[in-house]
Amino acid sequence: MSADAQSFETKVIHAGIEPDPLSGAVMTPIYQTSTYAQSSPGEHKGYEYSRTDNPTRTVLQTQLAELEQGTHALVFSSGLAATDAVLNLFQSGDHIIAGDDLYGGTYRLFEKVATYRGLEFDFIDLNNEGLLREKIKSNTKLIWFETPTNPMLNIFDIAKIASIAKEHGLLSVVDNTFMSPFFQNPLTLGADIVMHSMTKYINGHSDVVMGCLILKDREIKAPRTTWRDPNFAAPRTLYSRLKFLQNAVGATPGPFDCWLVLRGIKTLAVRMERHAQNALRVAHFLQDHPTVERVIYPGLPSHPGHDLASRQMRGFGGMMTFFTKGGLDQARTFLENLKLFTLAESLGGVESLIEHPAIMTHASIPAELRREIGIHDNLIRVSAGIENADDLIADLDQALAKI
Repeated sequence: MSADAQSFETKVIHAGIEPDPLSGAVMTPIYQTSTYAQSSPGEHKGYEYSRTDNPTRTVLQTQLAELEQGTHALVFSSGLAATDAVLNLFQSGDHIIAGDDLYGGTYRLFEKVATYRGLEFDFIDLNNEGLLREKIKSNTKLIWFETPTNPMLNIFDIAKIASIAKEHGLLSVVDNTFMSPFFQNPLTLGADIVMHSMTKYINGHSDVVMGCLILKDREIKAPRTTWRDPNFAAPRTLYSRLKFLQNAVGATPGPFDCWLVLRGIKTLAVRMERHAQNALRVAHFLQDHPTVERVIYPGLPSHPGHDLASRQMRGFGGMMTFFTKGGLDQARTFLENLKLFTLAESLGGVESLIEHPAIMTHASIPAELRREIGIHDNLIRVSAGIENADDLIADLDQALAKI
Protein backbone atom coordinates (compact mmCIF):
# COMPACT_ATOMS: atom_id res chain seq x y z
CA MET A 1 0.00 0.00 0.00
CA SER A 2 1.33 3.42 -0.94
CA ALA A 3 1.80 6.04 1.79
CA ASP A 4 -0.84 8.22 0.09
CA ALA A 5 -3.45 5.47 0.46
CA GLN A 6 -2.79 4.93 4.14
CA SER A 7 -5.18 6.28 6.75
CA PHE A 8 -4.06 9.02 9.11
CA GLU A 9 -4.13 6.57 12.03
CA THR A 10 -1.59 4.41 10.18
CA LYS A 11 0.57 7.33 9.08
CA VAL A 12 1.14 8.58 12.64
CA ILE A 13 2.71 5.20 13.42
CA HIS A 14 4.57 4.45 10.18
CA ALA A 15 5.00 7.53 7.94
CA GLY A 16 8.68 8.31 7.52
CA ILE A 17 9.66 5.71 10.11
CA GLU A 18 12.11 2.96 9.21
CA PRO A 19 14.11 0.65 11.51
CA ASP A 20 17.54 2.09 12.22
CA PRO A 21 19.87 0.71 9.48
CA LEU A 22 22.75 0.25 11.91
CA SER A 23 21.03 -1.55 14.79
CA GLY A 24 17.53 -2.38 13.57
CA ALA A 25 16.02 -0.25 16.36
CA VAL A 26 12.28 0.10 15.78
CA MET A 27 12.13 3.53 17.41
CA THR A 28 14.08 6.35 15.75
CA PRO A 29 17.32 6.83 17.70
CA ILE A 30 18.28 10.12 19.33
CA TYR A 31 21.32 11.28 17.39
CA GLN A 32 22.73 13.39 20.21
CA THR A 33 25.65 14.88 18.34
CA SER A 34 26.61 18.33 17.13
CA THR A 35 28.95 17.33 14.32
CA TYR A 36 29.73 14.44 11.94
CA ALA A 37 32.95 12.86 10.64
CA GLN A 38 33.92 13.50 7.02
CA SER A 39 36.04 11.08 5.01
CA SER A 40 37.51 13.98 3.03
CA PRO A 41 36.79 17.71 3.08
CA GLY A 42 33.19 18.13 1.95
CA GLU A 43 32.58 14.38 1.70
CA HIS A 44 30.12 13.14 4.30
CA LYS A 45 27.07 10.90 4.73
CA GLY A 46 24.52 13.69 4.31
CA TYR A 47 25.16 15.35 7.66
CA GLU A 48 27.87 17.80 8.64
CA TYR A 49 26.56 19.93 11.52
CA SER A 50 23.38 19.48 13.57
CA ARG A 51 22.13 23.03 13.15
CA THR A 52 21.93 22.27 9.43
CA ASP A 53 20.55 18.73 9.67
CA ASN A 54 20.23 15.91 12.19
CA PRO A 55 18.97 12.37 11.46
CA THR A 56 16.35 12.45 14.24
CA ARG A 57 15.09 15.80 12.96
CA THR A 58 15.01 14.50 9.39
CA VAL A 59 12.64 11.67 10.35
CA LEU A 60 10.34 14.10 12.17
CA GLN A 61 10.24 16.48 9.20
CA THR A 62 9.49 13.63 6.80
CA GLN A 63 6.60 12.43 8.95
CA LEU A 64 5.13 15.93 9.35
CA ALA A 65 5.14 16.49 5.59
CA GLU A 66 3.19 13.26 5.07
CA LEU A 67 0.66 14.04 7.81
CA GLU A 68 -0.17 17.45 6.29
CA GLN A 69 -0.06 16.07 2.73
CA GLY A 70 2.83 18.33 1.82
CA THR A 71 6.17 17.71 0.15
CA HIS A 72 8.52 19.22 2.74
CA ALA A 73 8.54 20.21 6.41
CA LEU A 74 10.98 22.22 8.50
CA VAL A 75 11.01 22.28 12.29
CA PHE A 76 12.05 25.19 14.49
CA SER A 77 12.71 25.79 18.17
CA SER A 78 9.22 27.32 18.66
CA GLY A 79 6.10 28.25 16.75
CA LEU A 80 7.21 31.89 16.81
CA ALA A 81 10.61 30.93 15.36
CA ALA A 82 8.76 29.19 12.52
CA THR A 83 6.61 32.30 12.04
CA ASP A 84 9.68 34.52 11.99
CA ALA A 85 11.24 32.35 9.28
CA VAL A 86 8.26 33.18 7.04
CA LEU A 87 8.66 36.89 7.79
CA ASN A 88 12.32 36.62 6.79
CA LEU A 89 11.21 35.82 3.25
CA PHE A 90 10.37 39.50 2.91
CA GLN A 91 12.14 42.82 3.18
CA SER A 92 11.51 46.35 4.34
CA GLY A 93 8.56 47.93 2.59
CA ASP A 94 6.69 44.67 1.97
CA HIS A 95 3.08 44.48 3.14
CA ILE A 96 1.35 41.59 4.94
CA ILE A 97 -2.37 41.09 5.55
CA ALA A 98 -3.22 39.16 8.71
CA GLY A 99 -6.40 38.06 10.40
CA ASP A 100 -7.54 40.40 13.14
CA ASP A 101 -7.83 37.58 15.70
CA LEU A 102 -4.39 36.10 16.31
CA TYR A 103 -2.46 34.42 19.08
CA GLY A 104 -1.01 37.22 21.20
CA GLY A 105 2.57 36.13 20.55
CA THR A 106 2.04 36.27 16.80
CA TYR A 107 0.53 39.75 17.05
CA ARG A 108 3.46 40.87 19.22
CA LEU A 109 5.99 39.50 16.70
CA PHE A 110 4.22 41.23 13.82
CA GLU A 111 3.46 44.55 15.49
CA LYS A 112 6.37 44.98 17.94
CA VAL A 113 9.25 43.34 16.07
CA ALA A 114 8.62 42.96 12.33
CA THR A 115 7.36 46.52 11.90
CA TYR A 116 10.74 47.75 13.16
CA ARG A 117 12.32 45.77 10.31
CA GLY A 118 10.15 47.77 7.91
CA LEU A 119 7.35 45.30 7.23
CA GLU A 120 3.82 46.73 7.03
CA PHE A 121 0.70 45.01 8.37
CA ASP A 122 -3.06 45.25 8.12
CA PHE A 123 -5.12 43.20 10.60
CA ILE A 124 -8.59 42.61 9.19
CA ASP A 125 -11.64 40.36 9.32
CA LEU A 126 -10.82 37.89 6.56
CA ASN A 127 -14.45 36.82 6.29
CA ASN A 128 -15.01 40.19 4.60
CA GLU A 129 -13.94 39.41 1.03
CA GLY A 130 -14.45 42.98 -0.14
CA LEU A 131 -12.24 44.36 2.61
CA LEU A 132 -9.55 41.76 1.87
CA ARG A 133 -9.46 42.70 -1.79
CA GLU A 134 -9.41 46.39 -0.88
CA LYS A 135 -6.36 45.94 1.36
CA ILE A 136 -4.25 44.18 -1.28
CA LYS A 137 -1.65 46.64 -2.58
CA SER A 138 1.23 46.52 -5.04
CA ASN A 139 3.65 45.72 -2.19
CA THR A 140 1.45 43.06 -0.55
CA LYS A 141 3.28 39.71 -0.33
CA LEU A 142 1.45 37.50 2.16
CA ILE A 143 -1.89 36.66 3.79
CA TRP A 144 -1.45 35.09 7.24
CA PHE A 145 -4.33 33.69 9.24
CA GLU A 146 -5.47 31.17 11.82
CA THR A 147 -8.60 29.08 11.54
CA PRO A 148 -10.11 28.46 14.01
CA THR A 149 -8.66 31.62 15.51
CA ASN A 150 -7.12 32.05 18.94
CA PRO A 151 -9.03 32.78 21.12
CA MET A 152 -12.36 33.65 19.47
CA LEU A 153 -12.58 30.50 17.32
CA ASN A 154 -13.60 32.37 14.20
CA ILE A 155 -13.65 30.20 11.07
CA PHE A 156 -12.13 31.51 7.84
CA ASP A 157 -12.66 30.00 4.39
CA ILE A 158 -9.22 28.61 3.56
CA ALA A 159 -9.97 27.77 -0.07
CA LYS A 160 -11.42 31.21 -0.81
CA ILE A 161 -8.58 33.15 0.86
CA ALA A 162 -5.93 30.96 -0.78
CA SER A 163 -7.60 31.49 -4.17
CA ILE A 164 -7.57 35.27 -3.71
CA ALA A 165 -3.90 35.09 -2.69
CA LYS A 166 -2.99 33.13 -5.83
CA GLU A 167 -5.03 35.51 -7.99
CA HIS A 168 -2.74 38.34 -6.82
CA GLY A 169 0.52 36.37 -6.67
CA LEU A 170 0.63 36.32 -2.86
CA LEU A 171 1.66 33.60 -0.45
CA SER A 172 -0.93 32.29 1.99
CA VAL A 173 -0.02 30.80 5.36
CA VAL A 174 -2.44 29.05 7.73
CA ASP A 175 -1.67 28.56 11.41
CA ASN A 176 -3.25 25.12 11.87
CA THR A 177 -2.28 24.70 15.53
CA PHE A 178 -5.82 24.40 16.92
CA MET A 179 -6.84 21.61 14.53
CA SER A 180 -3.64 19.59 14.01
CA PRO A 181 -3.23 17.66 10.74
CA PHE A 182 -5.83 15.17 12.01
CA PHE A 183 -8.79 17.53 11.67
CA GLN A 184 -7.68 19.96 8.93
CA ASN A 185 -5.22 20.05 6.01
CA PRO A 186 -4.95 23.59 4.60
CA LEU A 187 -2.49 22.58 1.86
CA THR A 188 -5.20 20.48 0.22
CA LEU A 189 -7.42 23.58 0.20
CA GLY A 190 -4.84 25.71 -1.61
CA ALA A 191 -2.71 27.26 1.14
CA ASP A 192 1.02 27.57 0.41
CA ILE A 193 2.37 26.98 3.93
CA VAL A 194 0.98 25.49 7.12
CA MET A 195 2.44 26.54 10.46
CA HIS A 196 2.05 24.59 13.70
CA SER A 197 3.08 25.34 17.21
CA MET A 198 3.98 21.70 17.83
CA THR A 199 4.17 22.56 21.51
CA LYS A 200 0.43 21.97 21.44
CA TYR A 201 -1.49 19.06 19.90
CA ILE A 202 1.19 17.51 17.71
CA ASN A 203 3.46 16.82 20.68
CA GLY A 204 0.54 16.70 23.08
CA HIS A 205 2.33 16.18 26.39
CA SER A 206 3.25 19.72 27.54
CA ASP A 207 6.95 18.90 27.63
CA VAL A 208 8.34 20.33 24.36
CA VAL A 209 8.40 23.80 22.75
CA MET A 210 8.68 23.51 18.96
CA GLY A 211 7.22 24.81 15.72
CA CYS A 212 7.12 23.74 12.08
CA LEU A 213 6.39 24.88 8.55
CA ILE A 214 4.94 22.43 6.04
CA LEU A 215 4.53 23.18 2.35
CA LYS A 216 4.09 21.90 -1.16
CA ASP A 217 7.26 23.10 -2.82
CA ARG A 218 7.17 25.24 -5.94
CA GLU A 219 9.29 27.72 -7.84
CA ILE A 220 9.05 31.31 -6.63
CA LYS A 221 10.55 34.59 -7.68
CA ALA A 222 14.02 35.29 -6.33
CA PRO A 223 14.04 37.82 -3.48
CA ARG A 224 14.67 41.41 -4.44
CA THR A 225 17.59 41.61 -2.05
CA THR A 226 20.97 41.61 -3.78
CA TRP A 227 23.05 38.43 -3.57
CA ARG A 228 26.41 40.04 -4.12
CA ASP A 229 28.47 36.87 -4.45
CA PRO A 230 27.97 35.57 -8.02
CA ASN A 231 28.81 32.07 -6.76
CA PHE A 232 26.01 32.21 -4.17
CA ALA A 233 22.71 32.07 -6.01
CA ALA A 234 19.46 33.02 -4.32
CA PRO A 235 17.36 29.95 -3.45
CA ARG A 236 14.65 29.69 -6.10
CA THR A 237 12.01 27.45 -4.52
CA LEU A 238 9.90 28.15 -1.46
CA TYR A 239 11.38 25.17 0.37
CA SER A 240 14.99 26.00 -0.51
CA ARG A 241 14.59 29.57 0.74
CA LEU A 242 12.99 28.47 4.01
CA LYS A 243 15.58 25.71 4.42
CA PHE A 244 18.31 28.31 3.91
CA LEU A 245 16.72 30.49 6.60
CA GLN A 246 16.34 27.55 9.00
CA ASN A 247 20.09 26.94 8.80
CA ALA A 248 21.24 30.56 8.52
CA VAL A 249 19.20 31.86 11.47
CA GLY A 250 19.68 28.68 13.45
CA ALA A 251 16.49 28.51 15.52
CA THR A 252 16.43 24.72 15.36
CA PRO A 253 15.36 22.20 18.01
CA GLY A 254 17.65 19.59 19.54
CA PRO A 255 17.43 15.88 18.69
CA PHE A 256 15.92 14.88 22.04
CA ASP A 257 13.02 17.29 21.59
CA CYS A 258 12.52 15.95 18.05
CA TRP A 259 12.42 12.43 19.47
CA LEU A 260 9.84 13.47 22.06
CA VAL A 261 7.59 14.85 19.34
CA LEU A 262 7.99 11.66 17.29
CA ARG A 263 6.82 9.80 20.38
CA GLY A 264 3.86 12.17 20.84
CA ILE A 265 2.73 11.89 17.20
CA LYS A 266 2.10 8.16 17.56
CA THR A 267 -1.01 8.87 19.67
CA LEU A 268 -2.11 12.00 17.79
CA ALA A 269 -5.14 10.40 16.13
CA VAL A 270 -6.57 8.81 19.27
CA ARG A 271 -5.83 11.91 21.33
CA MET A 272 -7.56 14.26 18.89
CA GLU A 273 -10.66 12.08 18.82
CA ARG A 274 -10.88 12.17 22.62
CA HIS A 275 -10.14 15.92 22.79
CA ALA A 276 -13.04 16.59 20.43
CA GLN A 277 -15.43 14.23 22.21
CA ASN A 278 -14.72 15.85 25.57
CA ALA A 279 -14.90 19.38 24.17
CA LEU A 280 -18.34 18.77 22.68
CA ARG A 281 -19.69 17.42 25.98
CA VAL A 282 -18.18 20.32 27.94
CA ALA A 283 -19.56 22.84 25.42
CA HIS A 284 -23.08 21.44 25.78
CA PHE A 285 -22.79 21.57 29.57
CA LEU A 286 -21.57 25.17 29.58
CA GLN A 287 -24.17 26.24 27.04
CA ASP A 288 -26.94 25.22 29.45
CA HIS A 289 -25.34 26.58 32.64
CA PRO A 290 -27.11 29.56 34.27
CA THR A 291 -23.85 31.41 35.08
CA VAL A 292 -22.51 31.17 31.51
CA GLU A 293 -23.38 33.96 29.11
CA ARG A 294 -22.23 32.39 25.83
CA VAL A 295 -20.15 29.47 24.54
CA ILE A 296 -18.04 29.60 21.38
CA TYR A 297 -17.25 26.16 19.94
CA PRO A 298 -17.31 25.30 16.20
CA GLY A 299 -19.06 22.02 16.94
CA LEU A 300 -22.18 23.79 18.21
CA PRO A 301 -24.80 24.71 15.58
CA SER A 302 -25.00 28.11 17.31
CA HIS A 303 -21.49 28.94 16.09
CA PRO A 304 -21.74 31.28 13.07
CA GLY A 305 -18.99 29.34 11.29
CA HIS A 306 -20.40 25.89 12.05
CA ASP A 307 -21.37 25.06 8.45
CA LEU A 308 -18.03 26.21 7.02
CA ALA A 309 -16.16 24.33 9.75
CA SER A 310 -18.15 21.20 8.88
CA ARG A 311 -17.01 21.49 5.25
CA GLN A 312 -13.29 22.21 5.68
CA MET A 313 -12.59 20.31 8.92
CA ARG A 314 -13.06 16.62 9.77
CA GLY A 315 -13.86 17.43 13.41
CA PHE A 316 -14.17 20.40 15.71
CA GLY A 317 -11.16 20.01 17.99
CA GLY A 318 -10.64 20.44 21.70
CA MET A 319 -10.65 24.24 22.04
CA MET A 320 -13.50 26.48 23.13
CA THR A 321 -14.09 29.79 24.80
CA PHE A 322 -16.98 31.00 26.92
CA PHE A 323 -18.12 34.11 28.74
CA THR A 324 -19.08 33.98 32.38
CA LYS A 325 -21.88 36.24 33.55
CA GLY A 326 -20.33 39.21 35.30
CA GLY A 327 -16.88 40.70 34.87
CA LEU A 328 -13.28 40.12 35.85
CA ASP A 329 -14.02 39.39 39.51
CA GLN A 330 -16.45 36.61 38.64
CA ALA A 331 -14.07 35.13 36.07
CA ARG A 332 -11.20 35.23 38.56
CA THR A 333 -13.29 33.56 41.28
CA PHE A 334 -14.23 30.77 38.88
CA LEU A 335 -10.65 30.17 37.74
CA GLU A 336 -9.26 30.19 41.29
CA ASN A 337 -11.69 27.46 42.39
CA LEU A 338 -11.00 24.84 39.75
CA LYS A 339 -9.45 21.61 41.02
CA LEU A 340 -8.93 19.43 37.95
CA PHE A 341 -8.39 22.01 35.23
CA THR A 342 -4.94 23.60 35.42
CA LEU A 343 -4.81 27.39 35.16
CA ALA A 344 -1.95 27.77 32.69
CA GLU A 345 -1.04 29.13 29.29
CA SER A 346 -0.64 26.82 26.28
CA LEU A 347 -3.06 24.17 25.08
CA GLY A 348 -3.30 20.80 23.39
CA GLY A 349 -1.82 18.64 26.15
CA VAL A 350 -3.41 15.48 27.48
CA GLU A 351 -4.35 17.41 30.61
CA SER A 352 -7.15 19.99 30.58
CA LEU A 353 -5.93 23.58 30.71
CA ILE A 354 -7.87 26.78 31.21
CA GLU A 355 -6.82 30.42 31.04
CA HIS A 356 -7.87 34.06 30.94
CA PRO A 357 -6.83 35.48 27.53
CA ALA A 358 -7.02 39.18 28.47
CA ILE A 359 -4.54 38.72 31.32
CA MET A 360 -2.52 35.77 30.06
CA THR A 361 -2.04 34.69 26.41
CA HIS A 362 -3.32 37.88 24.76
CA ALA A 363 -2.12 40.52 27.23
CA SER A 364 0.32 41.88 24.61
CA ILE A 365 -2.62 43.00 22.45
CA PRO A 366 -3.73 46.56 23.35
CA ALA A 367 -6.87 46.66 25.50
CA GLU A 368 -8.89 48.61 22.95
CA LEU A 369 -8.06 46.11 20.22
CA ARG A 370 -8.88 43.21 22.55
CA ARG A 371 -12.31 44.68 23.17
CA GLU A 372 -12.83 45.23 19.45
CA ILE A 373 -12.04 41.58 18.73
CA GLY A 374 -14.23 40.41 21.61
CA ILE A 375 -11.63 39.48 24.21
CA HIS A 376 -13.43 40.83 27.26
CA ASP A 377 -12.58 40.37 30.93
CA ASN A 378 -15.18 37.63 31.34
CA LEU A 379 -13.79 35.51 28.49
CA ILE A 380 -12.34 32.11 29.42
CA ARG A 381 -10.40 29.80 27.07
CA VAL A 382 -10.59 26.03 27.59
CA SER A 383 -8.33 23.29 26.26
CA ALA A 384 -10.25 20.08 26.91
CA GLY A 385 -7.89 17.24 27.76
CA ILE A 386 -8.42 13.51 27.49
CA GLU A 387 -9.58 12.85 31.06
CA ASN A 388 -13.03 11.47 31.81
CA ALA A 389 -15.57 14.02 30.57
CA ASP A 390 -17.81 13.55 33.63
CA ASP A 391 -14.93 14.55 35.89
CA LEU A 392 -14.22 17.64 33.82
CA ILE A 393 -17.86 18.71 33.91
CA ALA A 394 -18.07 18.15 37.66
CA ASP A 395 -15.03 20.37 38.21
CA LEU A 396 -16.44 23.15 36.05
CA ASP A 397 -19.79 22.86 37.80
CA GLN A 398 -18.39 23.23 41.31
CA ALA A 399 -16.22 26.21 40.30
CA LEU A 400 -19.09 27.96 38.49
CA ALA A 401 -21.18 27.52 41.63
CA LYS A 402 -18.74 29.83 43.44
CA ILE A 403 -19.83 32.79 41.29
